[in-house]
Amino acid sequence: MIRFLLNNQPQEIEHCDPNMTVLEYLRDELNDTATKEGCASGDCGACTVAFVELVNGELKYRTANSCITFVGNLHGKQLITAAHLKEDQQLHPVQQAMVDQHGSQCGFCTPGIVMSLFALEKRSDSYNRADTLEALSGNLCRCTGYRPIMDAAVQMYEPSADDQFVRNQEHTKKQLSKIANDSAELIELSNGNNHYYAPATLQQALELVRDHPKARLVCGGTDLALEVTQQLKEIPLMIDLSRTAELNSITVDEQQIVIGAARSIDSSVETIKQHYPEFAEMLGRFAAKQVRQQGSFGGNVGNASPIGDIPPVLLALNATLTLKSASDCRDVPTDEFFTGYRQTVLQPNELIAHINIPLPTANSHCKVYKISKRQDDDISAVLAAFNFTIDDNNIVTDARLGFGGMAATPKRATATEQALIGQPFTQASIDSAQTKIADDFQPLSDMRATSDYRLEVSRNLLQKAFVEIALAAKGDNSNTFFVDATQTRICSHA
Repeated sequence: MIRFLLNNQPQEIEHCDPNMTVLEYLRDELNDTATKEGCASGDCGACTVAFVELVNGELKYRTANSCITFVGNLHGKQLITAAHLKEDQQLHPVQQAMVDQHGSQCGFCTPGIVMSLFALEKRSDSYNRADTLEALSGNLCRCTGYRPIMDAAVQMYEPSADDQFVRNQEHTKKQLSKIANDSAELIELSNGNNHYYAPATLQQALELVRDHPKARLVCGGTDLALEVTQQLKEIPLMIDLSRTAELNSITVDEQQIVIGAARSIDSSVETIKQHYPEFAEMLGRFAAKQVRQQGSFGGNVGNASPIGDIPPVLLALNATLTLKSASDCRDVPTDEFFTGYRQTVLQPNELIAHINIPLPTANSHCKVYKISKRQDDDISAVLAAFNFTIDDNNIVTDARLGFGGMAATPKRATATEQALIGQPFTQASIDSAQTKIADDFQPLSDMRATSDYRLEVSRNLLQKAFVEIALAAKGDNSNTFFVDATQTRICSHA
């Protein structure tokens, strides 16, 4: 049984097809048609709803694409849709702002936009353009244009909204706390031959994986749900790891960042930013805000997609994956994890428990680049991550180059790396290394890019990394390198 709040009303679901999405539940079971289906793939934002969770005694608002969220994910949350915002006959301040600023024309995408703005207003006290753009990055509108929507975002803070959700927050906390206290054990949902389990502890999860080796593991489900919504498949058995506390942690010790496999991408950014700002910046372009708040680190690695954005960076940073079963635990280097197209070394009785990222060293330089047709909410044509170690004599002592979109798996450019290691970090060395990229990759042509384009872009990104590292060295007087601008190379002080 799963238990949650629908606005302020407690709900229980005991028998339901686990393959049902939250969108289908709202529209087909509850006749809540305010929430729209646009793409059924988490790309347009028309289906956006708000989830409210009790975190450390406070209510935390986030958005989700209900079209790719399985109904089991509702457990322990408050679900708010556009239909719940109006109080009696009075529009919510966010809705009123959209009306006043003419932020809607056909109106199909409007409920999703309203919910993204609503959740943003609950997370912040005043208008910030960058935060608003990020919050709306997963909401597409084909007819209004975005200026009036941004104007509505300004208005919704004036005056500060004292809405029903603020007035009811203590009651909501008590209700969510009661659900949490009453459901600390394994959660189950079934209908016919389809079953769903959501373990509360890692031990429960490991035992379930041991007993059900053919089960599909869910850590957010933003990719897995596409098999249901796009390919019309049926998943008979799911084990949802998102409730497992041990898999939701993030810690930093003297050597590494340790990220739980079920930890959401969005909630990991601030920690990563402290050590790898370019990695964090790329994660800001990972899908959309709705997906980042639900999709997990472990899910992006475990699905072994050749165009996943996180694995190439893990390859470049020499990260390891902690794999656990009920009887064993092992650490696997990321470059040994992927064995073929969507295939890994993960055994049927194992799960990814943690992702371990070594901290940067004093002489390391990390660069991460995402090439896609859109700036936001798009899949990479090429994802390139470079990690160079350069000694005080300007010699490359180590180079790790990770790529996505270039092969059947996320892959290192080992021939290119060897062309750089032991060489001075100069334009001549980069020129030589660029010729080796074609030895490392023979990429496919597809809807996102041609093979020739991918190869040329990869060479250019290596050049871009070199120039940016050189310019950074020039601007740092404490660095032992300076830039000869005429040759665009890094030289050691003579």
